[in-house]
Amino acid sequence: MYSIIFLAAFEAMAVTTIMPLVARDLDGVEFFALAFAVPLAAGIIGMVLAGNWTDRSGPLPSLITSAVLFVVGLLIAGTAVNMPVFILGRFVHGVSGAAVIVPLYVIVARIYPEALRARVFAGFAAAWVIPSIVGPALAGLVAETVSWHWVFLGVIALIVPAAAMMLPPILRVRDQVQGDPTVRWSVARVAWAVLAAASALALSLSKEFTDPWRWIVAIASIVLVAVAARPLMPVGTLRAARGMPATVLLRLIVAGAFFGSEIYLPYLLIERYEFSPSLAGVVLTGAGVTWAAGSWLQGRLGDRMSNTQAVQLGASVLAAALVVVLLVSAFTLAPAIAFVAWTIAGGAMGIMYPRFSVAVLKLSPVSSQGFNSAALSIGESLGAAVALALTALVSSTLAAGAFTADFAVTVAIAVLAVVLAPRVRPRGGAAASETS
Repeated sequence: MYSIIFLAAFEAMAVTTIMPLVARDLDGVEFFALAFAVPLAAGIIGMVLAGNWTDRSGPLPSLITSAVLFVVGLLIAGTAVNMPVFILGRFVHGVSGAAVIVPLYVIVARIYPEALRARVFAGFAAAWVIPSIVGPALAGLVAETVSWHWVFLGVIALIVPAAAMMLPPILRVRDQVQGDPTVRWSVARVAWAVLAAASALALSLSKEFTDPWRWIVAIASIVLVAVAARPLMPVGTLRAARGMPATVLLRLIVAGAFFGSEIYLPYLLIERYEFSPSLAGVVLTGAGVTWAAGSWLQGRLGDRMSNTQAVQLGASVLAAALVVVLLVSAFTLAPAIAFVAWTIAGGAMGIMYPRFSVAVLKLSPVSSQGFNSAALSIGESLGAAVALALTALVSSTLAAGAFTADFAVTVAIAVLAVVLAPRVRPRGGAAASETS
């Protein structure tokens, strides 16, 4: 399992680093945000399919299929000669990359006792450490010396043997992770997922319209996203009902704040401070390491820190760190300040992110573990996709100070997370019921 997380992490860190080069080379700078939004939106469809398939047939069929499609998506993106083909590749590996996560979460829920789950998810975070350290610099170096195409194609060379090594141990536990054949395929749920994905993409494209149509399209898209997301998440999610619904919503909001900032930070360093892609990618390294460290710490603390306390602490520190990044952009402060702030932001994510999964799995019956795990990941994708669309919309409207506008949007999203974080605590305020 950790090998798949490791390679997904490497690909994510690499793409964030080299995307400015890809956009320039394929003459698609105006599609920079869309190139990130497409795989996030596509992931919504992938996660719904994987969640339904996992509840019905167990995690193995969806896991293997997703891994194969992930390779196909990387191949398309890695051989693209124009931006539409590149974005098609991003769509395919967006669907499959997101779908891989759902069966992995269900395997954790079925195989590991509740007391160990926080540590297992900490292990998932630890799998990001090496990609965070070497991924950005290596991707930048490959893109500078050979071609950005080989960043994608190189991941294929790594993922095939890794998947081959992962399969035997997973097959040994297949009797413990059987699905429930009485769970029916939900065509309606897939249709809602397609609508949510399409609405998120429409929101991303709204900036291409002129005023006032861009805002009309944006508002209509946000409404459609909310309507379509409602059946894909636990009841009460959109109104932040206490307990599991609020937990799913908080992950959506936090993902929007963090990942909406992450894609612009290397871009800021390349465009304004004239960093090389490999050097700009180093800013992601610090956050990856501290994310793993924060995740390890929360796993060690166990029930000495409740899920609500972890989320409150993480959300507050994340918001403070993003304010510092905003100030760096607004006043052209030393880039080292942004590096420190982003490193702190990674630690904040590490503290709270595993607790979202722990809290939701604890409250999920076996028959709905796939659905609820998918809801967590759908929230992450929707939050990031909407945040990216809003940043692009606001910055295109303001024109001047685009990076500052981008970070201002993500700071506002992070502040909302701070306000809603206490609602992670289940009704009745029983601390014991929400600890890991």
